[in-house]
Amino acid sequence: MNRIALKVLSLALAVILAAPAAALAADVLKVGTLSPLTGPYAADGNDIANGARAAVEVVKDQGGIPGFKDIVVQAEDSICDPRQAVAAANKLINEKVPVVVGAYCSSATIPASETLAEADIVMITPASTNEKVTERGLKYMFRTCGRDDDQSKVAIKFIKDFIKGGTVYIVDDKTTYSQGLADNLEKLAGAQGVKVLGHEHVNQGDKDFSAVLTKVKAANPAVFYVSLQNSASGALMLIQAKRMGISAKILAQDAVYHPQLMEIAKDAAEGAFLTFGYTDKETPAYKAFYAKYQPKYGEPGAYSAYAYDSAMAYLMAVKAVGSTDPAQVREAMLKNKFQGASKKINYLENGDSGSNYIIQTVKGGKFTNYWNPETGKLY
Repeated sequence: MNRIALKVLSLALAVILAAPAAALAADVLKVGTLSPLTGPYAADGNDIANGARAAVEVVKDQGGIPGFKDIVVQAEDSICDPRQAVAAANKLINEKVPVVVGAYCSSATIPASETLAEADIVMITPASTNEKVTERGLKYMFRTCGRDDDQSKVAIKFIKDFIKGGTVYIVDDKTTYSQGLADNLEKLAGAQGVKVLGHEHVNQGDKDFSAVLTKVKAANPAVFYVSLQNSASGALMLIQAKRMGISAKILAQDAVYHPQLMEIAKDAAEGAFLTFGYTDKETPAYKAFYAKYQPKYGEPGAYSAYAYDSAMAYLMAVKAVGSTDPAQVREAMLKNKFQGASKKINYLENGDSGSNYIIQTVKGGKFTNYWNPETGKLY
């Protein structure tokens, strides 16, 4: 072989050996999100996508992640529909995303996670609270928010120990999340000696609740428990309950917890109680999140901070191991404990991160911390 041929061969080998490093340096890290971007749950769904975007922007401001020239968010619409969620999950697989932050509705998260699991894609839900999300043995399934079984325990404790209400009337909208939570509350009520005067169901998208509210008023419960999939429906329920003169204390859950509850219901929301995770807004982590989120996306919604922490937990893990390999990232996420914007993040082996539900109330048109279930005292 002559000198020219040897030189060409050497150059070719150099290019081949350098190719993996060059490819890594040129990679764009895609963070997928899956949530309802259109339809009745779009407010919460866009909050989730924007929370992930804020986390990506913070990481990029900090210098990004070595080996990746850019980090981008690939947002897909689940519409809170199981079939659409699976279709969106397949699109994210085709886009070669290594992680998906989502979804919102448990009825969408559960089937989508099965699809993503087949491709070994990490999924972190900031909003799906149904127990089954993390109880199916999916290796790469994580949850940043709390669980329904924990939320229902706080709700019944509040009803019995604080309100001291001996009766409750329950209404849900038949979704996996809402009915599952309502069923949990009904079981706990029986065990705790709180009488369930009725458990009715409405349909997603209903706007006239007069039929079920007539039954609630006739039953005259101490507590009216509202378990609906979103705050817009919750607002309509509160408006109509006030017009009908229902005097029961109203207790709702985390899906009804959103700034648009007060925007729509206005005075009808005043005094309503809700279960939601405790967030310390004085932490540096929350302030950093808020400073990045609010100017661009407006006031954070119910799951904005949870989505931010979900994306941040993943990006921190990728940076720690220098790879998007799912097995390595999973181990890094399990080891990494940090103060997030929403709460202290500490993922367990099954993917859960613990629950920290408290009772909040609407006071002066704003959500306010009200009752601590651990101490049994007011804030």
